[in-house]
This record gives sequence, structure tokens and C-alpha cells, in this order.
Amino acid sequence: MIQSMTGYGKAIVQLPTKKVTVEVKSLNSKNLDLSVRMPQYYKEKEINVRKTIANSVIRGKVDFSIYVEMTAEVSQTKVNVNVVADYMNQLKQIATGSDVELLEMAMRLPDTLKTEREELDPTEWASIETGIKQALEALVQFRKDEAASLELDFRERIQNIQSFSLEVNQHDEDRMAAVKIKLRKAIDDLQVTVDENRFEQELIYYLEKLDINEEKVRLANHLDYFLKELDSEISDGKKLGFIVQEIGREINTTGSKSNYAPMQQVVVQMKNELEKIKEQILNVL
Repeated sequence: MIQSMTGYGKAIVQLPTKKVTVEVKSLNSKNLDLSVRMPQYYKEKEINVRKTIANSVIRGKVDFSIYVEMTAEVSQTKVNVNVVADYMNQLKQIATGSDVELLEMAMRLPDTLKTEREELDPTEWASIETGIKQALEALVQFRKDEAASLELDFRERIQNIQSFSLEVNQHDEDRMAAVKIKLRKAIDDLQVTVDENRFEQELIYYLEKLDINEEKVRLANHLDYFLKELDSEISDGKKLGFIVQEIGREINTTGSKSNYAPMQQVVVQMKNELEKIKEQILNVL
């Protein structure tokens, strides 16, 4: 089953003092282009988070974010009691005033407040990891749902190309007959006598250069191979892209050899269907 590279996943983790929101978004890219945003006190886990994302997402331009909203009155800033007490003792020796006034003066002096760095709680992080996995699972499911419509479109267009290929086969016999008539007319218009055996040899050589049987066989094989890969359990957009290139090569060669207007018109329709596949294949994982 193929996957799209476009996706979105979200999970909310409710902790005792905070609400943690995990979001992951992805767009198409040739390789994995990962951007991670998370609070500083979770940074020590960033490498592990990147590995987890890479294993799930594989490829694409990915934006991953962790947002924290405090839901309880928890302050990391504390009064440096020892420093304030020392300031108060010194102020009493050089200034007069009530304790409240002296405290106001002391609190404006350096180092009276200290901010304690929040340490990572293993239990808290375990809950967040669960949220990360849930967000990634939601992203993967989004990608699969998005790819379902792509797959239907691919199958329809491949079937269209197969139908046009049958039309090419129908035109092929008429084309060869038309080429023979065209060459014979050109000889007759010159009003010269030609050796019929030599003419037949040259005609066979010319028709062999216009023969498209090999292209038809290879095209049919490539179309079947593309459909087979759509049924694969692993989504491989790059491989599908290579198959599309080979399909295009056979269609182009058929067009250049056709030398017959009705067949060339069918080839143009085949190219049109293939171009629409090329546009969408870039978004397949």
C-alpha cells in the first residue's frame, strides 16, 4: 500500500501540572528533512525523538513540535533567602526604616531571585513518549488515507495507457500498409525503373527501423510492474518514479517511430496520462 508524504498527526498528553501537545506535519521531499521544536528541558531527549520520527516517517519535509501549557501554579523562580537576609543585615547598619521598607530595597539588589532548572521527570517523559507515538501513528494513517485517492487515480491512468496501447496495435498494421503505399508512390512519381528485388530489400530494412514490437512488449511489462508495485506492502515512491521514467521512454520511442498521424495522436494521449502520473508520483513516500 502506498503512502502520501503529506500528513498531519496530533496528540495531547495531560500531566498533573501541565498539558503537553505533540504535533507533526509532513510534506513531500526527496529525503528526510526534519525540524524539531521542543522546550529546553526536554532537549536531552531530542536525538531519541529524531530517531523515532525517522523510523516512522522515512521521508519528507517534517515539522515536529512539542508545546507545553502550564495548568497549575508552579513557579521555578525562588527567593534566595540567604542572600536577602545578608542584604537586610547590611542595610540595617547603614539605613533606617521598617523591615518592609528595607526588604523592598533588598529585593532590588542583585541575586535576590534564583531560577531553578526543571529536571526531566522520567515518568513524565514516558507519558510524552506515548503521545509522540500516538501523533506519529495519526500521521501515518493520514498519509495512507491521502494515498488512497492517489492510488485510484494511478490505476485509472495506467489502465487508460493500456487501452491506448491496444489502439496503437490496431493502427500498426494500417501504418505499415500506408508506409509501403507512400514509398511506392514516391518511386512512381520519380518515373524511374527500379529493381523490384532491391526495392523489397530496402523496404524491409526501412520497415524494420519503424518496427515497434519491442517497445510494445516493454511498455506492457512496465505497466504491469507499476500495478504490481502499487500492491506491495512497502510504499516506495522513488521506485515507482523510476518505472514511470521507463514507461515514458517506451512511449516516446513509439511516437518517434510511428510516422503515422493516427498513431501519433494516440501516443499524445498516452503522454498526457503519463504526465498526470508524474505530477502525483512526487508526493508518494
